[in-house]
Amino acid sequence: MLLRGMAVAAALIGGAALMINLTNGEAAVPSIGEALSKSSEMSMAPMSIGNPSTATALASLGMGRPFVTGTPPTQGFDISPAIPNTYKSPYRIKSGDTLGLILKRAGVSPKTADAAIRSLKGVYNPRNLRIGQTIQVLFASMKPAGHVADRFSGFEIPLDYARRIHVSQAPQGGFKAYEIERDLQTQTVQAEGNIDLSLFAAGSKAGVAPSVMAELVRAFSWDVDFQRDIRKNDHFKVMYERKIDDNGTVVYNGRIVFAALTLSGDLKPIYLHQLKSGAWDYFDDKGQSAKKALMRTPIDGARLSSSFGRRRHPVLGYTKMHKGTDFAAPRGTPIYAAGDGIIVKSGRNGSYGNYIKIRHNSEYATAYAHMKSIKRGRSKGSRVRQGQAIGYVGTTGRSTGPHLHYEILRNGRQTNPMRVKMPSGIKLKGEELANFVATRDRIQAMQASLNPGASKVAQR
Repeated sequence: MLLRGMAVAAALIGGAALMINLTNGEAAVPSIGEALSKSSEMSMAPMSIGNPSTATALASLGMGRPFVTGTPPTQGFDISPAIPNTYKSPYRIKSGDTLGLILKRAGVSPKTADAAIRSLKGVYNPRNLRIGQTIQVLFASMKPAGHVADRFSGFEIPLDYARRIHVSQAPQGGFKAYEIERDLQTQTVQAEGNIDLSLFAAGSKAGVAPSVMAELVRAFSWDVDFQRDIRKNDHFKVMYERKIDDNGTVVYNGRIVFAALTLSGDLKPIYLHQLKSGAWDYFDDKGQSAKKALMRTPIDGARLSSSFGRRRHPVLGYTKMHKGTDFAAPRGTPIYAAGDGIIVKSGRNGSYGNYIKIRHNSEYATAYAHMKSIKRGRSKGSRVRQGQAIGYVGTTGRSTGPHLHYEILRNGRQTNPMRVKMPSGIKLKGEELANFVATRDRIQAMQASLNPGASKVAQR
């Protein structure tokens, strides 16, 4: 009997030693390949990092530990080696957050969080994090449920649809940061359709992503008034790139290569072309830039709510001259600079509320009013490029609802943005024109080869 007791004790001690070896050191650290292969399977966050009282509270609620991959033990105490499983817990960045605060909220100790953040040096600057961005905090589940708390193993910061920063424990100790890029393929697709209710509705019917239709509107906004120029039975056509993964799933809708609008029988095509300088731009079939000196509608997806001219003022209650154009849009919608120029006024401006005025040249200026806020860095004296965000739709000043009040001033006098004759952009000549013609012909040949007769984009 005594010998049997000693044998059981020895087995238990041996088992305990085995468990300690497995959870102390390099063997317990998942490699970056393991972390990536497992992390996509999980999304739940741990309630605590190594806190026994929390585990007891969860057990009393019948919640237990977060679900992890792997087969749970069936009955009794399983002391068999456990393969680390890594899962992700998302944390959305709020106003005032830092990377350190995010990790603290996830239950990571200050010392460990500092080591992980320091590994980013030379790879990524955490000051580039923005409100609304989501960080995936990684945890390694080392044991069968109920025995050992999950352990912090790193984090991921998405950069775009294809790239992310991955921080994980290094075999030699501490942490190491990597930039990881997904292996994606570029696919070119095209679609077209008649416009019945709206351009966006026609695009949706043809299977085109809203982001692509928004880019189409932006590309034509230099010359087309989308509130007045679009008529029923007008037509659109678009050819664009998209990124797909190994399973053929679309992960990103990219740039437009070609687009055309047929408005009241008038065909307006544009082609994407790279200049010798390296810049990309859209040109019509004759090599004339699609951009004009100023945009007629410096905002996406807005509704023309009030035109230039005399009207009954919605706040004052009497008829007066409305010296601009109002575009109703949701609060926070980005507002773009209508052209290159210098900001000559930025800030509060009486009944205009938050206001920016941009001087484009000696003849033209534009003004933007009632903004919710002005984008950081858009102060008096700063330069802006056409299409850059300068602020966000709001209802400051004398206003009854969120909208953009937009003015074009010619020689200091407000003029109708929808009727002013816009000066033309650049026109290609010589070698640049010859290069464009080759681009145009190549795109036209590509059009002919992409699903002739198909009008709807295949979805995956």
